[in-house]
Amino acid sequence: MSEEFRALHRRGEPLLLPNAWDYGSAALLAREGFAAIGTTSLGVSAVHGRPDAAGATKAETVALAGAITGLGVMVSVDVEGGFSDDPAEVAELVAGLAAAGVVGVNLEDGRADGTLRPVRLHQEIIEAAKGHGVFVNARTDTCWLKTGDPSERVRAYGHADGIFVPGLSDLGDVAELVELTPLPVNILYQPGGPGLDELARAGVARVSTGSLLYRASLWGALSTLAAVRPSGSREETVMPSYGDITAMLPGPR
Repeated sequence: MSEEFRALHRRGEPLLLPNAWDYGSAALLAREGFAAIGTTSLGVSAVHGRPDAAGATKAETVALAGAITGLGVMVSVDVEGGFSDDPAEVAELVAGLAAAGVVGVNLEDGRADGTLRPVRLHQEIIEAAKGHGVFVNARTDTCWLKTGDPSERVRAYGHADGIFVPGLSDLGDVAELVELTPLPVNILYQPGGPGLDELARAGVARVSTGSLLYRASLWGALSTLAAVRPSGSREETVMPSYGDITAMLPGPR
């Protein structure tokens, strides 16, 4: 199954990977005919009232992964930074996910405090995740956190199966990144940014929605509620941003 998932990553013909946050959202996406779906760490964290990107939702993420692999679609799981800085623990996590039927994982180098994991350590984390039959998507948060050198990180993570650079939206920068690595490049879709066709022409192999669908669902709920309220109290609603959601979540403990 992981080889089938790998084959969906074609430069210039990107896989659109929608991201679910619970069983219901995953089941809906599966019903819509998507061959593969991912999970979103922000959505999982918010559903359970935990901070995002802080290693606080390992059990919840594993439980969700185990539940949705039975939906008949390929599943890639956002495991933040592997929920540990110990390569052996990351290897154990990925092996367990593989045994549950997961075909891919995202491993990020960003930390909750806004810093990046040291390059050498993240290389070891990536290596620990390999060898279990899953597609290892190495995510660098250099653009997301506006720190570090994305080119250095992309080159350093060349032993992964794919490269993910969220926060990168300029088409020229995307095309340069694609030329920098032989690995399939994953870009995060951003409303108002390049569309799927434009990203395809830039050579992207995978486009993820990240937390967008979860945030859009909350926006839809607020919009529906606004229509129910008395007309004098109605206000225009806007989609909550990533920052809006994280600001409402508890801090790391």
